[in-house]
Amino acid sequence: MVAARITVNGKETPISPAPAHTTVLDFLRERGLTGTKEGCAEGECGACSVLVARPGVDRPTDWVAVNACLVPVAALDGQEVVTSEGLATADASGTPAVLHPVQEEMAVRGGSQCGFCTPGFICSMASEYYRPDRCAHADRADGSGSGSEHGPNGFDLHALSGNLCRCTGYRPIRDAAYAVGTPTEDDPLAQRREQSPPEPAATAYTQDDSAFLRPGTLADAVRLLRERPDAVVVAGSTDWGVEVNIRSRRANCVVAVDRLPELRALHVGSDHIEIGAAQTLTEIERRLDGAVPLLAELFPQFASRLIRNSATLGGNLGTGSPIGDSPPVLLALEASLVLADADGEREVPLCDYFTGYRQSVRRPGELIRAVRVPLPLSPVTAFHKIAKRRFDDISSVAVAFALDIEDGTVRKARIGLGGVAATPIRALATEAALEGEPWTERTAEAAARVLRAEGTPMDDHRASAGYRTAMLGQSLLKLYARTTEAVPS
Repeated sequence: MVAARITVNGKETPISPAPAHTTVLDFLRERGLTGTKEGCAEGECGACSVLVARPGVDRPTDWVAVNACLVPVAALDGQEVVTSEGLATADASGTPAVLHPVQEEMAVRGGSQCGFCTPGFICSMASEYYRPDRCAHADRADGSGSGSEHGPNGFDLHALSGNLCRCTGYRPIRDAAYAVGTPTEDDPLAQRREQSPPEPAATAYTQDDSAFLRPGTLADAVRLLRERPDAVVVAGSTDWGVEVNIRSRRANCVVAVDRLPELRALHVGSDHIEIGAAQTLTEIERRLDGAVPLLAELFPQFASRLIRNSATLGGNLGTGSPIGDSPPVLLALEASLVLADADGEREVPLCDYFTGYRQSVRRPGELIRAVRVPLPLSPVTAFHKIAKRRFDDISSVAVAFALDIEDGTVRKARIGLGGVAATPIRALATEAALEGEPWTERTAEAAARVLRAEGTPMDDHRASAGYRTAMLGQSLLKLYARTTEAVPS
């Protein structure tokens, strides 16, 4: 097997002798690329943002911004990375001589003061700069109205939602984002999008008795997990990376499943949609393109674009966290999970998957291969995330609704809850209180009282039990108010 290597700013370099747990951030900084900064080490500030060449949604390759502080460098074996230093055009001596258009706009519009966060903003901004479907909208020139979070150049400001500025202030950064043009034909990174990304490398990287392994196929992966039941399974590493950085956890064996072809498909059939467990949330969002409205409502509220560029549904479900944002939505959608191991596959309804705090029916050696969402979808849906911040925050309470309302009567109700029990749960009593009843204010108020009693909310630093209980009831009343608003004539 070829020694693990990574291409950084066009230059290939061996990963050895870096320890197996080394992050991309530390790997780059140890090699003098100090534009990549460590701010929070949790993927919440974006100071570490870099660009990675990934399989594209609309073109062969997309330049995707990721948190270098969370990703093991061995996970990028055979891959291409561009840092803030690599965006500028170098002269014959290799010294950066001409600023990248994104860097130029940040400079002339005063988008940097201390400069600590600037390289991360630059990389996130560059990812959006190279987004193939970004296009100008003349009606958004004043940054107001329905396009208030898109610039006249089509720049989606949410591309910067995972980047934290500590001193500059966001207006000049927004001004820079809204001023960038489109890539020129001779832009090498734009040209690179038309070529296929590197094929995922089957990796077996061992250093100091610790191993990072990337099997080439699902069969290899489940065989390996049977042999190494102690292995930590990772996809985007947005959860495991925090454990490594903040809690100094180390694993003797890490198995990466993020590039397994069998876990990266998306199929829309006649009776269900199957979503590969290792597709990133950004990929799912763009490929579904609103086909599942409840998921479309979830995605913008799930962490930040930087996190969604790496995070997966399989990872969010695999952790078993009671405050993950996707389980309530998938419970309301009546999703099931396809679990695979060396003996084959089985399908488990998500409502039967969680058995306790961070526990599930998944057996040792089993992987989540896919998520299946049955069709047809309920027409009335909503996702309410109650948190201290509008974006990039952990839920205090998360509520997802999927209702069938015919002739003014609730024929079917599915409600998923997060943050109010040791596991994500279905609000079964509330569903029963709604089904067969007229969709009226009286019904909504009665069902809201039932919903307030669902789960076992607790007091913690995010919210009190009383607050969580109140928000459960209010969420249903909010849904009722939204669905019965008068349509302007």
